Amino acid sequence: MVSNMTPTESVKKGLARRYRKERRFRALGLLAVWLGFTFLVILLADITIKALPAFHQTWIKLDVYFDPEVLGFEPGRPIREEALLHADFRGVVRRSLYAMFPQVRKHRDKRKLGALVSSAAQYQVRDLLRAHPDWLGKTVPVWVRADDDVDTYLQSASLQGVAQDHRRLRDNQVAWLRELEKQGRIERRFNWLFFRSADSREPEQAGILGAVVGSFYTLLVTIALAFPLGLAGAVYLEEYAPRSRWVDLIEININNLAAVPSIVFGLLGLAVFINFFGASRSSPLVGGMVLALMTLPTIVIAARAAMKAVPPSIREAALGLGASHTQMVFQHVVPLAMPGILTGTIIGMAQALGETAPLLMVGMVAFIVDIPHSFTDSATVLPVQIYLWADSPERAFVARTSAAILVLLGFLVLMNGAAILLRKRFERKW
Repeated sequence: MVSNMTPTESVKKGLARRYRKERRFRALGLLAVWLGFTFLVILLADITIKALPAFHQTWIKLDVYFDPEVLGFEPGRPIREEALLHADFRGVVRRSLYAMFPQVRKHRDKRKLGALVSSAAQYQVRDLLRAHPDWLGKTVPVWVRADDDVDTYLQSASLQGVAQDHRRLRDNQVAWLRELEKQGRIERRFNWLFFRSADSREPEQAGILGAVVGSFYTLLVTIALAFPLGLAGAVYLEEYAPRSRWVDLIEININNLAAVPSIVFGLLGLAVFINFFGASRSSPLVGGMVLALMTLPTIVIAARAAMKAVPPSIREAALGLGASHTQMVFQHVVPLAMPGILTGTIIGMAQALGETAPLLMVGMVAFIVDIPHSFTDSATVLPVQIYLWADSPERAFVARTSAAILVLLGFLVLMNGAAILLRKRFERKW
């Protein structure tokens, strides 16, 4: 059958069909972008909502009587530090609670009443007496942290209308809390302890400072090893190495190493640094060396790409004015390529900051309650801390986990933002 359309009409029909396909493709692309953005917003909103309780802590006001008989101190005499460490401050705190609720007489009920305050309350009271020894024998109003179950209940509206079989607090404990609220003895304050303490088995005492310091030491070791070695390797491969099969093999292996699963580097660090060289487990030194191995290919690839972007005319001009090859490389090519090199390095460090698997293999998954003070102290890092809290059965650790994720995302955004600023600030147009 012969078409009656003219060539012009046929072309117009084909163009219309092509334009419709183009519009559909653009619409699908825009839909994909908006779907991705929507899911990202939903994810961040969910993490933020779950993290909010971690930034606030419930406090309970007690009228603490620093009873010399219970504490074992003699009034009028100096309080020795050794005696202070062994005194029964837990009994003092519990007696303060019992005095506010004299109707509680059964031993089981007294245990539940004492469970309203954190186990750290006795140490808070001890530190106050250490700072104010004249309080011995006096009754002083003291604010102490509430237990994590109390804090979770008071900050969660969904728990306050359910039966006691579906929550940790019993009905009599809830009644005592309501009485304390009527007396103005319950307050919510910003949880500074979350940023000033290390890990703990008790959620109300747990913080991220130990993990943040461990991450800092680990990344310091990583950049101290990976940046000079990566830059030196990139300079050699790009400017000095002759073209040969061995050099091609090295380049292929570097590109392949950038795609190797991170846990393989952890196994390598376990076999070489710990088992062979006998380095200490759980230390930022070992963790930094493992992450340096993982980051090295990224830095080499980024540095080579940045040096390739330097126009050949720069090299030719330097050599034409009498500079040696080494002077041309280190006085012209490397400085001009440094913005791209630093951008690749920061991106590689951001990747290292978020790694967990290789550090688990070298023992940085240990429970660490002390803040590290050197590169060889036992430590953990922020991603591993998140992993540990996410595996905890305590409900209050859900909020701590989400809050730690927000802090980690904040560090990653800052590092990627720094990479963008460096690129924009020092970028050259050729």
